[in-house]
Amino acid sequence: QVQLVESGGGLVQTGASLRLSCAVSERTFSAYRMGWFRQAPGKEREFVAARSYFTTYYADSVKGRFTISGVNANNTVYLQMNSLRPEDTAVYYCAASTYTTNMYSRESNYNYWGQGTQVTVSS
Repeated sequence: QVQLVESGGGLVQTGASLRLSCAVSERTFSAYRMGWFRQAPGKEREFVAARSYFTTYYADSVKGRFTISGVNANNTVYLQMNSLRPEDTAVYYCAASTYTTNMYSRESNYNYWGQGTQVTVSS
């Protein structure tokens, strides 16, 4: 059973940076795409960023502040978050997709999920 394990969340002040990591338990697992989603209290889970080979995608709300990166060889994906704002407060989830679809922002197109890591940005 493939597992995704996130780490790196925490409590920071506005303007600070955090880097989230997502490690895939199986070294032989090869995802077509890996992504990050987040869910704020009382809101639905939303797309944040995704990476397919050398192509990256971002939600408008994080574009220019967040960067997704990762190396397929070690099956780890990162989310560098800069200039954090209180509205970035959420549980962040790592996801992996083995589906060859272009619908990178749709949750249903990801078939593996991590347990989530809390990011809290204080004002």
